[in-house]
Amino acid sequence: MAKVIMIQGTMSGAGKSLIVGGLLRVFKQDGYKCAPFKSQNMALNSFITSEGLEMGRAQVMQAECAETEPLVCMNPILLKPTSDVGSQVIVNGEVLGNMTAREYFAYKKKLLPDIKKAFKTLADNNDIIVIEGAGSPAEINLKDNDIVNMGMAELVDSPVLLVGDIDRGGVFAQLYGTTMLLDDAERARIKGFIINKFRGDVTLLDSGIDMITEKTGIKTAGVIPYMNIKVDDEDSLTDKFDKSTGASIGDIDIAVIRYPRISNFTDFGAFEMLEGVSVRYIDSSYDLGDPDMIILPGSKNTIMDMKWLRESGLEAQIKRFAINKPVFGICGGFQMLGNKISDRGSIESTVTEISGIGLLDIDTMIGDDKIRKQVSGKISFPKGVFEGISDKEYRGYEIHMGITKGDGDELFGDVVLSNGENVYGSYVHGLFDEDGIAASIVASFGKKFSSGLSYSAFKESQYNILADTIRAHMNMDYIYSCLSNARV
Repeated sequence: MAKVIMIQGTMSGAGKSLIVGGLLRVFKQDGYKCAPFKSQNMALNSFITSEGLEMGRAQVMQAECAETEPLVCMNPILLKPTSDVGSQVIVNGEVLGNMTAREYFAYKKKLLPDIKKAFKTLADNNDIIVIEGAGSPAEINLKDNDIVNMGMAELVDSPVLLVGDIDRGGVFAQLYGTTMLLDDAERARIKGFIINKFRGDVTLLDSGIDMITEKTGIKTAGVIPYMNIKVDDEDSLTDKFDKSTGASIGDIDIAVIRYPRISNFTDFGAFEMLEGVSVRYIDSSYDLGDPDMIILPGSKNTIMDMKWLRESGLEAQIKRFAINKPVFGICGGFQMLGNKISDRGSIESTVTEISGIGLLDIDTMIGDDKIRKQVSGKISFPKGVFEGISDKEYRGYEIHMGITKGDGDELFGDVVLSNGENVYGSYVHGLFDEDGIAASIVASFGKKFSSGLSYSAFKESQYNILADTIRAHMNMDYIYSCLSNARV
């Protein structure tokens, strides 16, 4: 049975996912077989495994840090919000159904056998498992039947490291308040504090660290500096969105439309690594400006986001833009570029039909069956601004509820379509990740980039920086001493 340690946070966005990834890379570098685990994840960034099962992207990033294949047992429960009060519930990679928050709160304890089985699968095949919590363990209104924070720690008898975010201020209040809202048994599980996202002279924290240790009896295991690295985010509180408006615009400006239910914005990381390229997330017609390309990303509720796009005024801007410059739609964005989207069974929305932007001659029907598969192929554009990427091979994955057809009832799945000029679309997530595709698209605008560093190599460099930072600023000897034997 594997050794185990758990990372919990004082709030969402405290940096749990990165700390987990960094520890996994350190453990892997030290010769251990290791894996991430998060019993329940709420995210719209998801991934399809080689088995055709769906899991959260954060655990994929962490699996890459551990240099192991992403498996659905690393994230047995995935909640994908469909509205402000409800989510699609995915268990072991397959859709269980849609539930309101109250319905799921009452139901979730029934998923304990699935959590135990998934964890045991990992524990039987790894030396170390690093578990990630969700939100905060001190959300006392949600503590009953907890399956992701202290409830998960108790289930497998895991020690806990608690992460606080100093960048938002009040880190000692975060750590102390969270600890004091726990019961005695839960408090005893916390073996160390981690102060994350620190900027400045670390010695200025000494008196505060001494005081928090005196008040709680818990030592501080590390002070992690603010890291300017580029890895896949959890989609709650991502700083990519904060930087979008008012950010300096690069030589090449790519505008990604940020509709309310945006999903899988990790698709555009390959552009973000290119020097001189800015990727801006736009949610207002006033902020669009005059970019070199517009991307319509995935959506968890395509009809409602299409309605928002129309009401915001961005649809009209996109139509005018497409006359002279390229527009690229991925998954839900691909569907929006067509003539019509229908949801007669109210699978995603109470609106049963809406007209699309009308830039591609396709129609989409939302259905009950979710398509989940990894795909590969070769891009073929006979003409148009991106014909330079014709014949390039791609790999990625499809994940959508809709079936899209074109003229003559031809079915479109993982193919990459164009209208022959400036409008392109595909169901493939990860399309731009394959070596050379993002750089070739940018080169179409007259900017050349070295192809010496592939996107996969770039991500590896970021993971190693993350591990180096963890080693330099955390007491790894103490972390190793905190590891305990998992219990299932």
